[in-house]
Amino acid sequence: MDSRVIHSGMETVQVDLGSRSYPILIGHGNLSDFSRAYASEGLGSNAAIVTNPTVARLYLDPVRTGLEAQGVAAIVVEIPDGEEFKTLATAGRIYGELIRAGLDRRSCIVALGGGVVGDTAGFVAATYLRGIDFVQIPTTLEAQVDASVGGKTGVDHPLGKNMIGAFYQPKLVYVDTETLVTLPRREVVAGMAEVIKHGLIRDEILVRFLERKIENVADMAIEPEQLVGLIARNCRIKAGVVAADETEAGLREILNYGHTVGHAIEAVTDYTAYKHGEAVMLGMLAAGRIGVIKGFWKPAELQRQNALIERIGIPSGARALESGKLIARMASDKKARDGVIRFVLPEAIGRAVSCDTVNREEIEEGIRYMQRRSPEPA
Repeated sequence: MDSRVIHSGMETVQVDLGSRSYPILIGHGNLSDFSRAYASEGLGSNAAIVTNPTVARLYLDPVRTGLEAQGVAAIVVEIPDGEEFKTLATAGRIYGELIRAGLDRRSCIVALGGGVVGDTAGFVAATYLRGIDFVQIPTTLEAQVDASVGGKTGVDHPLGKNMIGAFYQPKLVYVDTETLVTLPRREVVAGMAEVIKHGLIRDEILVRFLERKIENVADMAIEPEQLVGLIARNCRIKAGVVAADETEAGLREILNYGHTVGHAIEAVTDYTAYKHGEAVMLGMLAAGRIGVIKGFWKPAELQRQNALIERIGIPSGARALESGKLIARMASDKKARDGVIRFVLPEAIGRAVSCDTVNREEIEEGIRYMQRRSPEPA
């Protein structure tokens, strides 16, 4: 990493969206200071902290007591943990708690947790009383580098991931990288999918860093300052893309690298067999192979990608997935246009483009390649 990545103390990344711009504040061991950041943004004196039981047990107290010390009346809404609970039914439960508590349009939702909490709470904020403020406190690697940034909110439907949602920006994203230390390794590895993706589509320097240190990151055997810098670099990548294309009309599509196949894997397995990042890693194997077939990038670059994924562990069990079912899910994905399956394909390490000319034979070969590289379950 260069000097722009490794810094001491708190990092600030600005998401530049005119009147809807907001800061991402990143530090290590800074959760107790969240309430001051909340107050400095002039947010409401009534708040709902949406979280899950696991995160609540670890991190709710400093967030809630800090807000109360600032004169904020905070209720807590716990939702179950797991992608299978990112549904309209869960959103409905949250609406009920907000209504019963009398939260009005000047109130604020605080999303404390990973991607499921952030996506669901953000969707509720976008739609409750036609929109109230919300802030993100992401506690997983995937959420810190990706899901909490950019204003994509939503819930899943049995027929597709994130099919119901809204672009709705938070007022603040507040990151404490110390929360990553308590994560199971599987959660960290799943989050590494988005870190690898950011490097592959936008930042070869990041890829070179991962080629040196990916095991250290996956094991959280990394200095706090370097971890803060790593998260900040990823946030800058995401923020830059979002600022250029907030509603995914063009450039922002590159953030979907690996997600076309990955979302289909999640859907056909009912969101229970794979974590989001695990499915994306499998999807990157397939998309990377398609990129070679189409002549977009070189086999040696595909091998660089695959080596990173192999070093942290290719998810197992993909050989049992039926390609026909996966392709059917891809055709109904929200990214498809007029039934045409769209892929993000790499052109080189650090550069990617959207492509709508991938035919069924090429998709099937990409899936077969992914399956061959996925080990059998232990």
